[in-house]
This record gives sequence, C-alpha cells and structure tokens, in this order.
Amino acid sequence: MTSNVTGTVEIAVPGPFDLAAAAGFLEGFAPASRPDAAEEPGTLRFAFPLPGGWVHTGVRVRQRAPGSVEVSVVAGEADVAEAARHVARILSLDVDGSGFAAVGERDPVVGALQVRYPGLRPVLFTSPYEAACWAIIGQRIRFTQAALFKQRIAELHGRQLDVDGRRLWSFPAPAELLEMPAPSWLPEIKVDRLRVVAEAALTGVLDPAALRATDPEDALETLRALPGIGAFSAQLILIRGAGHPDVFPADERYLLEEMRHAYIRPAATPAELASIADAWAPYRSWAALLFRVARDRRRKPSAAATKEAPTQAA
Repeated sequence: MTSNVTGTVEIAVPGPFDLAAAAGFLEGFAPASRPDAAEEPGTLRFAFPLPGGWVHTGVRVRQRAPGSVEVSVVAGEADVAEAARHVARILSLDVDGSGFAAVGERDPVVGALQVRYPGLRPVLFTSPYEAACWAIIGQRIRFTQAALFKQRIAELHGRQLDVDGRRLWSFPAPAELLEMPAPSWLPEIKVDRLRVVAEAALTGVLDPAALRATDPEDALETLRALPGIGAFSAQLILIRGAGHPDVFPADERYLLEEMRHAYIRPAATPAELASIADAWAPYRSWAALLFRVARDRRRKPSAAATKEAPTQAA
C-alpha cells in the first residue's frame, strides 16, 4: 500500500463518536457509492474537491482512541488544516456532542436509539455543493439509478486519486462541472440545473460555514431560490451538506413515518411530530438521523448478516 502523507492533524471530539459506526453507515449511503468504507476497522478514506479552492484532496481518517480523530492528507496539495476542518464537518465532529445524551434522557424513544446505535453521528456529503448536485440528479428516479449517474459523472469529469493505495473518485469541482458536455443519459433540464448549482458554489452561495451561520429559515429560503431545489432538497443541503445539527427535516416523509411508528401515533400530523422533535434541540438533525437508520434497519432485517448498512434518503 502506497502512502504520501503531506500532513496530519488531530481533532479533539467532545462527546461520543465511533468512526466504525460512521464507516458502516457510509457503506450503505447510496450517493457515496462506498461499499468498501468499513473494510479496514478504525480507518476511513475520502476523496473530494475541497470547498473554497476546490482542490481535489484525498484524506485518511483514523480513530486511535475515544475522544480524538487523526486526519492525514495523503493525496493532493490541500492545506492539511483546511482539509481537517472539512473532514470534521463531514463526520459531524465540529459539533460538541457532549450534550446529545441529555436528549435521550428527555425522550426515552431517542434514548433507546442512542443505545442501539452508540457513537453514530450524521455522515454528510463532502459539501453542500455535492449535496445539491445529488438532489438534482436524483429527482424522480430511483436511488440506484441516481447513484449510478452520480458515479458516472465523477468517473468521466472528476478526478481519481490514489488514497493509500486505494483508487477513489473525487466528484468534479464546480468549474469542471461547468465544462461538462451534456450527457445523453441525463435530461437537459438537470444538466442546466447542475450548472446553476456549480455557479452557486463558485460564488459562495453554497459555502458550508455561511449556511451554518445563517438563520436556518433564511438559509433554506436561499437554497430554495436555486432552480430545482424545493423544500425537501433545501433541507437535505442544509442538514446533510452544510451539517447544521439542529434542523428538523419536516419534509422528509420516511422520517415522519418512522416517528409515527416509534411513538405509536399513526395519525400524528407533521406539525405534531415537529413539536415532539422540539425536545431534541439542539440536536434535532442528529436525532432525526437515528430514526432514519432505525427505519432502514427495520425494513432490512438481514442487513447485519449481509454487511449492508442502511441507506439514507436524499
């Protein structure tokens, strides 16, 4: 196995976190196309265009002990501190999770999920830009087809990086996506919308720090102004792209269904479920993820035996 470490940063992690749980989740996360994610226990690798300068970057993430994670840049010329900052966002390590257990104490249903999935935090898209691209690609088609199209775009127009001897595809940077010829297998309207998303990324509209710093309702309004981005997709970009920890995804149908099942309230309205979720603050996004994982595991009872992690709706 080759390695070309250009720098390493250690990140302190307040609160419970298990990198193996994150890798297991990533294996079944359709947009990532990473069935190999959990092959090496305690280690996770990413390849992605680093937001800002959009340099294609390969990183290795290791958890050697509870409470800290080691991030090494092993491909590309990115600044290691900047790469580590984005890895922290991708793995939700930039949020102090020490208060998350208190949510389970207030809400026994959430508490049971925390016990069932210890140390699992949201695993995000590598950027709001990538999340927005997934939202556009995946409209009105099956997950498997959307994942195939996204991977095909990465292979044709992105960059393949050697990350510790493993060949990983980095999704095209915004400028590369703008130069992409319209593929015959993608509707023209989606290609046009992808180009708008790329322009938005280049002009800072999709900057993760800016989206996180903005009032959530204002951020969602900004995102909904992009062509093809409705309420559901805007929530996806803010929660699973920028990594806002405290937004209740009220338009995520499968989440609402799982909450009705878990709380034994089959007739509960979205407003009533949102009211229940108020007790999850300031970790509403985190708790919502646990419900989605529970739903997928419940619907795939053989997942543990087949090493299939739960998929997550876009």
